[in-house]
Amino acid sequence: MTAEDRPASPPLTERQEARRRRILHASAQLAGRGGFDAVQMREVAEAAGVALGTLYRYFPSKIHLLVATMQDQLQHLHTTLRKRPPAGEDPAQRVAETLMRAFRALQREPQLADAMVRALTFADRSVSPEVDTVSRLTTAIILDAMGAEHPTPEQLSAVRVIEHTWHSALITWLSGRASIAQVKIDIETVCRLIDLTAPGAAGAAGNGTAPGAGAGRG
Repeated sequence: MTAEDRPASPPLTERQEARRRRILHASAQLAGRGGFDAVQMREVAEAAGVALGTLYRYFPSKIHLLVATMQDQLQHLHTTLRKRPPAGEDPAQRVAETLMRAFRALQREPQLADAMVRALTFADRSVSPEVDTVSRLTTAIILDAMGAEHPTPEQLSAVRVIEHTWHSALITWLSGRASIAQVKIDIETVCRLIDLTAPGAAGAAGNGTAPGAGAGRG
């Protein structure tokens, strides 16, 4: 059965949701201490106080589990950002500030960050729904920072390029190929696409400027 054919799961009961929370907490704790390799399904089940078979009913694989862990981390970040929104004067500044706050949160737990990013990289089509949820959350966080309730297609295109750049910057930092200062420069640079694609902006995507800029960043 493909991800597209998978039937929708019924809502979790309160008890099931509490069990799922314990599993995600155990996953994050193990990853935070030892990275990707430290997250073994049997150890996660033991730490969460659930049977191994129960764990597999919630998460069919380690990749599913770690992508869900990233989803959980992003949901927590989204809640925090809504309570304490970025204070930049314009949308580009607010998005850059938001993404750097997300980056610093991951920086505090590099082993956990590495495990989640590796899971996203290794994810195949069976994990598509979970990966799509991570992408939707990231998009929602960026759009909230922009203050764009009804984004145009050009703005959504810019958001996708920003997401790709942020993800790439995270990978290069985790691999030791980029400094935090370089990550900040890259994020601030790509966020300028927000100004270029703002409705009514000179050189907006309608005349081809913004897509060309995004492709150049590739």
